[in-house]
This record gives sequence, structure tokens and C-alpha cells, in this order.
Amino acid sequence: MERHILQWSYWLGIAGLIIAVLWKAVNTFGIPLPWSQFNLGLTFYKGSLLLFVAAIASASYAGFKPQKP
Repeated sequence: MERHILQWSYWLGIAGLIIAVLWKAVNTFGIPLPWSQFNLGLTFYKGSLLLFVAAIASASYAGFKPQKP
């Protein structure tokens, strides 16, 4: 189960980070996006960091769990 949480949180974190970077790049060039006034790029950035922390925690938990022979 930890492996699935690790994989999904990692890849969702990568996707959120890519969306945040693209959002900021488009805003930098002055192209208006829908919902630009809500600063969703920062929300995707914070969400991706949260998912990366979940991936690190899952990997740490799986590494410290005693393995069966």
C-alpha cells in the first residue's frame, strides 16, 4: 500500500509542479488566463510540495518497516 501512495503522490506532485511553472510562465508573458485573479499557480505549487512531502513520508515509513523473511 505504501508503494502505491508513494508512486501516486510523487507523480501528482510532478504534475502540479509542471502546471504551476507553466502558469507562472504564461503570466510572465502577460497572457491572461481564466481565474488569474485567484493566484492558482501558487496553489498548485503548494499542493505539489504537500504531495512531495507525502511521498517522502511514505518512502521513509516503508524503509523503516520490518521486512518479513
